[in-house]
Amino acid sequence: QVQLVESGGGLVQPGGSLRLSCAASGSIFSVNAMGWYRTAPGKQRELVAAFTRSGSTNFADSVKGRFTISRDNAKNTVYLQMNSLKPEDTAVYYCNAKIVVDGVRYEYDYWGQGTQVTVSS
Repeated sequence: QVQLVESGGGLVQPGGSLRLSCAASGSIFSVNAMGWYRTAPGKQRELVAAFTRSGSTNFADSVKGRFTISRDNAKNTVYLQMNSLKPEDTAVYYCNAKIVVDGVRYEYDYWGQGTQVTVSS
């Protein structure tokens, strides 16, 4: 019913930038929250940046001042602009959305397939 399609990952040099995109498609009634998580090598999955249910944004301390999150509600798409990338940003990045499917009264978590971001010289 719902798919999250991610794009924009790749290899970038330290100090460089990448822009990740995640588009939700399907029979969507509402997208109540949407954001990005990442799993770095040997680490647990962590929240990177997200829009909350109230519309505010949350960022991991490690990315504050470097990453920005934006969205296009008409397209059910969220973007993660990553600047001043560091090797420690290397991870698989996953899009997450809390979505109410059309005709369903409950909110569920949906996850993208993940996109690899590698920061290396």
